This record gives sequence, structure tokens and C-alpha cells, in this order.
Amino acid sequence: MKIKSAVFVESNTDWRKCPEPIMPEYAFIGRSNVGKSSVINMLVNNKKLAKTSSTPGKTQLINHFLINESWYLVDLPGYGYAKVSRKDRAKFGQMIESYILNRKNLVNVFVLVDSRHEPQKNDLSFMEFLGESQIPFSIVMTKIDKINSAKLGKNLMKYKNEMLKTWAELPPFYTTSATSKIGAENILHDIGVYNQQLEDVFKKD
Repeated sequence: MKIKSAVFVESNTDWRKCPEPIMPEYAFIGRSNVGKSSVINMLVNNKKLAKTSSTPGKTQLINHFLINESWYLVDLPGYGYAKVSRKDRAKFGQMIESYILNRKNLVNVFVLVDSRHEPQKNDLSFMEFLGESQIPFSIVMTKIDKINSAKLGKNLMKYKNEMLKTWAELPPFYTTSATSKIGAENILHDIGVYNQQLEDVFKKD
């Protein structure tokens, strides 16, 4: 898929105020400082679209971007470094949880994890929340340029092995580097496939 246009639409704190759900939508989320904004900018080939910062937690709103005038890319707030547990869903924030559970046109959630680290409890807990809520998601491993291939392969296998303890099948995995522009093509290709499959659902009058 070629990106012909990428335009910021609006920011909200309430899913009910988001743009009318007449197009497929793909959300990106991860722990603070995982490199989410950089990955989004890489995907749309625009370094200034999503705001990047060295300070964790910069994104605090539900940010909608219209891509190719045909689908939405959504930049969600990170779920931070706080400890998480399945008993306390408030860990993700009411805003994020309400958006994910109620947004009817949400096709897939891309969960970003730092490739340099072994599986983190809050990442795994968030994925469990998505799975229990029957929300399709994919895993995007970021910053692979900052790690050697052997370490990357080891951490990738650890993620898969950890998830197979509770999951019958694994979600798609992507490896990315915003610096080296690796991984954008694969993600955009799959989004294009999703969009084609949903043409009848979101067909315009």
C-alpha cells in the first residue's frame, strides 16, 4: 500500500466524540517511550505527523489521522510503567478501555513492544485484556536497530513461548525500526488486505 495522504483529524478523550465510524480503523498503543509515534510517522512517511518526545506519556488523547481518505490510524495513549493486573482493568485508563471496547469500526490493535526487552507483565496483561474482549491485535516489536539479530530472535521466541502458555494461537508479529524504516511495508500490506476484505462493510453510498 502506498500512502498518498495522511491528515490529522481530531483528538478526543471520549470515544463517543470520535469521528463517525464509517471507515476501517487501526489503533496503535504501547508502553510509554516504546517508540509509537516514530513508528506511526514511519508508516505514513511523515516525520511530523505524530508528535515524538523523549518524555514518556506524551500522548494523552485519542488521536485520529485519516489515511488515503479511506481509513483511520489512531494514536492511543501509552499505558505507562505502572504495575498491572487482571483484577484492576482501570490500569489501562477508562478512556483507552472504553474506546477499545466500544469503537465499532476498530479492525485491529497494533500493540508495540520494545524488542530490546524480554516479555513485560503489563504488555502481556494488556494483550490478555484484548484477547478476553475478543479484540483482534498484532504485536509490533520496535527499535530492532538497537539490538543484534541473535538477541532479537531470542526475545521474539521468549514472547511466543510465554504467550503459548495461555494462548491457543499467536497473533501476527512484526519487527520494525523507525530509524532504518524497517517493517512499514509489511504492516501497510496487511492493513491493505484488511481493507479489501471489509470493502462491503464500509462501502460508500
